[in-house]
Amino acid sequence: MTYEAFYEPAGANRFVATPATAGPWDPAAQHAGPPSALLARALADHDPVDGQPLTRVSVDILRPVPVAELSLRVRTLRAGRRITLVEGIAEAGGQEVLHARGWRILTPAEPTPATPDDAPPVPGPDAGTEPEFWSSAHAAGYLAAMQWRFVAGAFAEPGPARVWVRPRIPLLPAEPVRPAELALLVADSGSGVSARLDLARWLFVNVDLTVTLHRPPRGEWLLLDSATTIGPHGSGVAESRLADTAGTVGRAVQTLVVAPR
Repeated sequence: MTYEAFYEPAGANRFVATPATAGPWDPAAQHAGPPSALLARALADHDPVDGQPLTRVSVDILRPVPVAELSLRVRTLRAGRRITLVEGIAEAGGQEVLHARGWRILTPAEPTPATPDDAPPVPGPDAGTEPEFWSSAHAAGYLAAMQWRFVAGAFAEPGPARVWVRPRIPLLPAEPVRPAELALLVADSGSGVSARLDLARWLFVNVDLTVTLHRPPRGEWLLLDSATTIGPHGSGVAESRLADTAGTVGRAVQTLVVAPR
């Protein structure tokens, strides 16, 4: 079954998750990408300032997010002409499930001197291959709602990976996915595509996600150039370079909990 969007509006700051949000391990729990993107949308739209795009979003994942109705609360922590800090909280079933903070930074009238992109070129989405998902994965939710094109690595191949990703559906019906929303929607998959362990034997989940963009991504596709490092004491970090077909647009970092299942 296909769905029109990841969420259906349900009134002021309320949204009902469709089964397209479901993550790979539990059809009743959302992948963190869609609700993080929904919060990014709210952070961008709260008390907006012309020419002040969302540049950095940090999300703390307090507990699994059910495939159910979410309500959002947003407030401005620091207002300004050049920079604004906004905070958002997502609740489900009377519990807070996600906290997010976002910095919006004014785009100046004249372009600032940009540093060269020294990342090696990566083949585009047309050169990538469709993946096979893990045999135990719930593939009918988020995994199926996104289109994947691996140019290095694979879901079933432990280690670093480079994969182009784009959503097949929008966050909300008939509403285009905006650049920062795309980044949050995709970036939470960095740890999954670059897993270093057998996901059937190891619990391997992130407790947060931070995305920083030095320019907005352009186009539908976003590249995850991801690698994971695991320490000896049950934690790890996944780091992803984010790029569009013109080059690097930012970075994403996830803190990981690693434990035997």
